[in-house]
Amino acid sequence: MSAPTAGERLVTLAEIEAAAVGLRGITVVTPLLPFGADAYLKPESLQPIGAFKLRGAYHAISSLSAEERAAGVVAHSSGNHAQGVARAARLLGVRATIVMPSDASAVKLERTRADGAEVVIVGPSSEERARRAEELAAERGLTPIPPYDDRRIIAGQGTAGLEIVRQLEALGVEGPFTVLVPVGGGGLASGVATAVKSLRPDARVYGVEPALAADARDSLAAGHIVRWDPELVGRTIADGQRGSSIGRLPFLHLSRYLSGILTVEEDQICRAMVRAQREARLVLEPSGATSLAALLFALPEDAPRPVVALLSGGNVDPARYGELIARGEVAGG
Repeated sequence: MSAPTAGERLVTLAEIEAAAVGLRGITVVTPLLPFGADAYLKPESLQPIGAFKLRGAYHAISSLSAEERAAGVVAHSSGNHAQGVARAARLLGVRATIVMPSDASAVKLERTRADGAEVVIVGPSSEERARRAEELAAERGLTPIPPYDDRRIIAGQGTAGLEIVRQLEALGVEGPFTVLVPVGGGGLASGVATAVKSLRPDARVYGVEPALAADARDSLAAGHIVRWDPELVGRTIADGQRGSSIGRLPFLHLSRYLSGILTVEEDQICRAMVRAQREARLVLEPSGATSLAALLFALPEDAPRPVVALLSGGNVDPARYGELIARGEVAGG
């Protein structure tokens, strides 16, 4: 994958603020829940689709022309972007086709279909999903809605960062603080980091990845996009973070705004799911628990307090959830 050029324009705070206006009444302003001393959880699992992805998907589809809406949209996703596009398309009266992997969560498949989207199943590779989506766009004249490498998507996801800043201000936080946000393809972390650092340059924003799928960490360290083999990233239980590489626009944003990437182990993710259930009464999917795992097990000692862990989603099959909770309890809870 080629590196992005330095001349590409970054998403602006104004674009994120405009997206926030369009999302009023569509997405939920998720709360900041106190968690221990000087920490808060922002549970995007409480969004209407159970994950943050509705923010970017709705903003992207709502910005299409009448002709593009009439023709329909296509997306590729392991699950949460699929649900976001399906729900946004239904709300806007747009036909949606979603390419999903054969190992996608049954819950995410069912909910995507329940919102009226046509689901096309391919193999587990993110490259295969992207390729099939491109073919369908060409064959049917559909408009692609990318999962993360798109400025409209980044702007929509960035509205969560706006909320964090405003919520901390309402709590009287005046000094530096830290935000932890999961990194998959990089759209959420890009938008949140852009919003937070634009409004509060003294804040720190860390991306969080599973150690078994740390391509963003390697990319930022190398100064160019590093691709991990699908078989390697497929080892992690965090299915929403199994992409082989971050996007071109996300790479630019993360290089500019992130303070660094923190990595967490598989058992730590499961333990974070247990803690979320016990102490915050929240059901999290593994990807949604990685930022909490970083708060519990990987936070730098000098990270400014308070710390906000953005929990990206809670869509997980019940049987699988039980297995992961049991694993987390065995690992120490």
